[in-house]
Amino acid sequence: MRAALWATLLAGLVMTSPATSAEPTYKVLDFPDLAGWDDDDHAAALDVFRNTCMDMDAPDWQSLCAVADNIENPRAFFELFFRPVLIEDGQAALFTGYFEPELDGSLRADGRFRHPVYRMPPEARRTAQWLSRREIEEGPLLQGRGLEIAWVDDPVELFFLQVQGSGRIRLPNGRTIRVGYAGSNGHDYRSIGVELVRRGVYQPHQVSAQVIKSWVSRNPLEGQELLRHNPSYVFFREVSEVPAERGPLGAMNRSVTTMRTVAVDPRYVPLGAPVWVEKGGESPLHRLMIAQDTGSAIKGAQRADIFFGTGDLAGRAAGRLRDPGRMLVLLPIQRAYALLPEGEQ
Repeated sequence: MRAALWATLLAGLVMTSPATSAEPTYKVLDFPDLAGWDDDDHAAALDVFRNTCMDMDAPDWQSLCAVADNIENPRAFFELFFRPVLIEDGQAALFTGYFEPELDGSLRADGRFRHPVYRMPPEARRTAQWLSRREIEEGPLLQGRGLEIAWVDDPVELFFLQVQGSGRIRLPNGRTIRVGYAGSNGHDYRSIGVELVRRGVYQPHQVSAQVIKSWVSRNPLEGQELLRHNPSYVFFREVSEVPAERGPLGAMNRSVTTMRTVAVDPRYVPLGAPVWVEKGGESPLHRLMIAQDTGSAIKGAQRADIFFGTGDLAGRAAGRLRDPGRMLVLLPIQRAYALLPEGEQ
């Protein structure tokens, strides 16, 4: 997660390639047009906005960030200085979720902890495409070089750690270390969820992270081959300087916040911008979030991934999310109206 490949989020396990996007269109709305706006916790959203706005380079964002430090009425801040903009590119809106995994591991290999979490070898940085997942796991090239950050007990959990791009490793003494994305081997990600559907094992609506983990556990040899269907391999770095009570680092190299951080496509949404989410589905959610992350499966103007937090419960909730809705970006007023065609400004 990312500064990173970033999580090839759980959505990427089951999604096929998106349709070709049309040229984006822009519509400026008013705050009364946002369903549930009055009922949100605008102070919570403002706190998260402050966490990353200082890293936004444009002068208008920098000015708003300075103002945000001296605001007594958070809702008035957003309503006074921003306008909600609906950006569409011809694709239907889709909300999914991601999380920070927790794995059991050790700083020493033994009979239980046998699967290494590797730092990135220097030679992998010098080439656009290095060894495949199969070649890394079957070959001796990385062994005995001190590249192991830790060893974990479950190869499937390690695979999903690589999919997510960051996580925590619980050691036997109770200590926890946090790891983040350091680089990859340069191979394209292939969805193992899509592969299970292609083989006829499951229907698309049946595939989730939990289903995949269960299938691999029940079929260890076939499961190993299934994981190697994805040639992409992620290397890590230790980021334990981030306090345990804070979220993992996102694409802005700042901690993300549970249910207030959203991953977006930065071609359409500036990183650091407030985003109004109107998610449908069985559990509708109307909330002001902040675009602080990205993901290789997050492509499109109406595509977003919500951060659910850390651990198994967060993972199960994130893995179930695949809902329609709409997303609006809150942009500084002049920037918002500048997007409109001449004659509509």
